[in-house]
Amino acid sequence: MKRLIFLSFLFASAASFAQTGDLKLVSYPGRIEESIGKRALARQILGDSRLDTVETRALRILNGFNAGNGYGEIWIRDLNTFITGSLRVRDKKDVKEALLLFCKLQGADGNIPDGATARKDAALAYKYASTDLAPEWVSHKNTVETDQETSLIQAIRKYIDATGDTDILDEKVGGQTVLQRMEAAMDFLLKERWAADYGLIKGATTIDWGDVQPEKGWGVALNDKTKWTIDIYDNAMFIIALNDFMTLLPKGEMYRKWKQTAGDIKKNVRKHLWDAEKKKYIPHIYLDGSPFPADFDENEILYTGGTACAILAGLHSKSEIRAINDQFLNAAEKEKFATIGMTVYPPYPVEVFPNMAAYHYQNAGDWTWFGGRMIHALHLNGFNNEAYAEMSPMLDRVIRYGFHEWYEVRSGKPSGSGDFRGEAGVLYDAIQLLRKWAVKNQ
Repeated sequence: MKRLIFLSFLFASAASFAQTGDLKLVSYPGRIEESIGKRALARQILGDSRLDTVETRALRILNGFNAGNGYGEIWIRDLNTFITGSLRVRDKKDVKEALLLFCKLQGADGNIPDGATARKDAALAYKYASTDLAPEWVSHKNTVETDQETSLIQAIRKYIDATGDTDILDEKVGGQTVLQRMEAAMDFLLKERWAADYGLIKGATTIDWGDVQPEKGWGVALNDKTKWTIDIYDNAMFIIALNDFMTLLPKGEMYRKWKQTAGDIKKNVRKHLWDAEKKKYIPHIYLDGSPFPADFDENEILYTGGTACAILAGLHSKSEIRAINDQFLNAAEKEKFATIGMTVYPPYPVEVFPNMAAYHYQNAGDWTWFGGRMIHALHLNGFNNEAYAEMSPMLDRVIRYGFHEWYEVRSGKPSGSGDFRGEAGVLYDAIQLLRKWAVKNQ
């Protein structure tokens, strides 16, 4: 049943949540009966002190580039989501150097690594690569994923939007301009990660946007058990990157080439991955067999992170977004401490995904890192009542616990890395978007 959102009660104070000892109402916060008008909503947003508190705390930890205090590396997929906030507290030159570092670490085939680590600190089990372009650094790549190249392109576009520094595109790195290296990264996807029969890019089997394969062992690297597949996350990220890349190009031959590529991928996503009847994405299209038993119905699982990225990629109508959001809320209501950032629902049983227990990490853990992107998606498509209400429990959780990588949906316990910059970055961005809208509509 379609439910709208009423916000006139939102929220007497953050303290009212703290007094209950619980960060979640019996029903998901905001799932009431009717929406309020623009001016009333704008006043509530501008008068909500929690936004000031979370913004201040976010900027306090966005002075570094590693993913959080549990990570020594700079991860491009993380940096992409907190670069705008970083530019508020770090010198533009420092942020630019972090982006150029990934260009220096780019492989000869155009691939972009996941993480960059100071050579002296490289002590984990990764297969590190090095280059004379950045002799004091080494890099590693979680080869099961297909979002490193697209993350760099998105991050560069965000940097340019925030700074106006288009000169970065002409900066030479090892004889190639940054713009040439961006195109080489996309060409890598079309050559090495292309599923020609579907006209989409591929990756290994993981959970939604995750980077761990089902089988026990070092799950982040391709191996002889890898099952190649197509999913919405990788392709949505590619569409976003293509859209970003085209904004940086004059409308010539290169622009037309990538516009055609983006249009074809959008069409093929809708044709092959979107289940129009269920209003959800098929988790995987397998190219060489499934890793799961025949009696396991994977299509019953809701993928939230990749779906949020699909909305950001412009793949959905307003009626579809409303239906998608309702499914996210329905899933969140099933677990006491869940928000719309719960990665998947229901989780994969450990019997079919032995490398990650149910309700752990990417297997139905709650990640504001992606839930926050859904807030962006809702706002950008005019669902501001929903965006504000659904962000609210995320704000209260940060005020209570600080920024964390993920949260357990059955206990509410913060887990993973502390000072997790991805969470700080997406909430910072969401706050800026909603405030800007509120100022215009008060």
